[in-house]
This record gives sequence, structure tokens and C-alpha cells, in this order.
Amino acid sequence: MKNIPAIFTGLLAASVLMAASVAVAEDEIFIGGALSLTGVQAPLDEPGLKGAEVAVKYLNDRGGILGKQVKFENIDGKSDPVTVGNNAVDLIDRGAQLIVAPCDFDFGGPAGREAQKSGLVGISTCASDPLYSSWSLGDKQFTLSMWNTTMGAAAAEYAFNERGWKTAYVVTDQFIAYTKSLSKYFVEHFEAIGGTVLADDAYTQGDQDFSAQLARLRGLESQPDVIFISSYMPDLATIIRSIREVGITSPIMGGDSYDDPGLWEALGETFGSDVYFITHTWMGSEAHPEMDQFIAAYQEFYGSAPDTSFVATGWDTIMLMAQAVEIAGTTDGEAVAAALEGNEFSLLTGTLSYSSAEEGHAPDKSAVLVGLSEGKPSFMGWRRPENPPAP
Repeated sequence: MKNIPAIFTGLLAASVLMAASVAVAEDEIFIGGALSLTGVQAPLDEPGLKGAEVAVKYLNDRGGILGKQVKFENIDGKSDPVTVGNNAVDLIDRGAQLIVAPCDFDFGGPAGREAQKSGLVGISTCASDPLYSSWSLGDKQFTLSMWNTTMGAAAAEYAFNERGWKTAYVVTDQFIAYTKSLSKYFVEHFEAIGGTVLADDAYTQGDQDFSAQLARLRGLESQPDVIFISSYMPDLATIIRSIREVGITSPIMGGDSYDDPGLWEALGETFGSDVYFITHTWMGSEAHPEMDQFIAAYQEFYGSAPDTSFVATGWDTIMLMAQAVEIAGTTDGEAVAAALEGNEFSLLTGTLSYSSAEEGHAPDKSAVLVGLSEGKPSFMGWRRPENPPAP
């Protein structure tokens, strides 16, 4: 009998703690993230996480969402799809109401699938392969990014229409869905508007040896007007340096994986010129009237200026969630998905609207063109391609 009061005291204490926990949860909106801070995906996800953290502070300083403070927790996905999926399950089990998924279909898809199973809205910070869609992931899953249909077509139109480059040599990294589909849509649109692809070569991330492809490139009867390379760091720098080191001076183009200060530094003054890429935005007031406000908030938070547009994708993902939840008046997945489908959003990465779930949640969005000269990027304006290829 002497132990009974202690037992009841323990149970009572546990009940009080549980009640307090529930009360705190009711005063919060919990957003969970599975962005990768290590591995090959980190150069895209880590900046996005930084942008997301700045957005959460910005919202909380102004009253949060629906009058509630925003709790944001990210667990490193380690550039491993299984880990990403497990992290999403952990976050959802602990009460996450919205999920931020990695910037890629292969790495981000598992988080989206787990969100869908639990009836939650999930948004990838910048997955651009059309596989990241409601068709493959479910009716509550979205990506902040334009699809590769837009990215590839914008590159093709700049090359053919604006620069008069009629022939192209294409290198496609077989690494992930993103690299393969980006080349596919560039080739499809480049040929549709009158261009000729002299060769469509393949590469595998991790090889760190471009000699076979280089021999084929040098063996062409005439050098291409433009070289389109769809690859990732770290091998992307190796490929471009290999081409330039043998004296091939054709302009080089690619997608948003080029928006990486590590690439610019690796190419430097010697190899980092006449390189162009399509990406999400530009970190300057030329791109958006509110960009200076974001940069100031970022500098205050981190003590340095943002150096890639991927920080803006993280900020925009949180802000997009906030706007959709405010419109819906709830974090309920069905209501938030309907708000995303039914509205247009003005973001640092451009004006965004989505098609219906039946149409894939296709993002209607423009893209930014950036040029590199001596390893330094410059803003070349927004681009919206005409009649991009269907996914």
C-alpha cells in the first residue's frame, strides 16, 4: 500500500506533462522537413533549409500562421531516399502537419509519399522532374519548382531564338530522374524549334572521367554551336573543365544544378566563362521587388548574404505553405491542397499557380537565366518559353 501514492503521483505527473504537451501543440503549427544536409543532395537542400529557417523566424516575428507560432524541424535526409522516407514518418508521428521534401524526385519522393499516406500536404523545395507530381505522389503533393519541361524549353529558346545557335551536343548524366528528363526536354524543344542535335551522349555521376565522351565530341565533323550538359556537382565541374582544357570554346548550358557557388569556384576565371543556366530566381532586386527585404532578413539571421537562388526556394516553400494555410483557415491536407490549386501566389521565385490534381499539379511558372563570366554569375532576366513540351 505504501507504493500506491507514489504510483498515482507519477501517473498524475505524466498526465499533467501530456496535457501541457498537447496545449503547446495546439498553439503551434508544426512543419517537418527531411532536407539533406550531407551527401550529393546537400548543395541544393542545405541552402533551401537556410531560407526556410529565415522564413519561419520572419513569420513568427509577425504572429505566425493563423495566430499560431510555427515550429520547424528538419532531420537530415543524408541524400538517401530510405532515410528521407523514415525521417518523414518520424516527423509525422510526432505531429508534423506539413512536410518539406528535398529538392529532387528521387530524394524527395519518399517524403511526399509518406505525407500523402497521412493526408498531409507536402511541398518539395525545388524538384523539377515532372515525376514530382500528383500523378505519381498523390493529390496533396506539390513542388515549388517549375518542371523540367519549362527549364529545358527555356534553355532551348535562349540558344536557338536569342543566340542563333543551331547545333548542339548534349551530355546526359544518368544519375537521377532530374538529369535525364532535363536533357530530354531540352532536346525535344530544341529540335521542335529548328535546332539540330549532333550527338546525345551519356555520362554516369561518380566516374570522374570524361575522356570517352570528349573523344566523341572532338571527333564531330564540326563543333557544336552550344553544349548542353545535364549533370550535378561534383562531376559537373570535371566535365566542363575537361572540355575547356582541350580548347573547345563552344558555349555551355544547363539547368539549376549549375546554381552552385562550388561550381563557380571550381571553374574560376579560367574556365568559368560563356556558361549559361536556367534557375529559380536571382538574388537581387532586379528579380523581385521584395528580394532586398529577404536578403536583409537572411543577413541578419546568418551574418552573410545568400549566394544561390536555392535559399529563396526554401523561403518560398514556407511562405507558400503559410499563404495556403491562411486561405484554408486550417492545416487540414485536403483544404490546404484546394487552396494551393485554387490560387495564384507571388513569390521570390516568380508567380506560381498549379493545375488540378488530375492534371498533375503542373506548376505554371517562369524561370531565370543566369550567365557566368570568369566564374562570376550575372542576371540575364526572366524567361517563359512558348509551347514547352508536354511531360
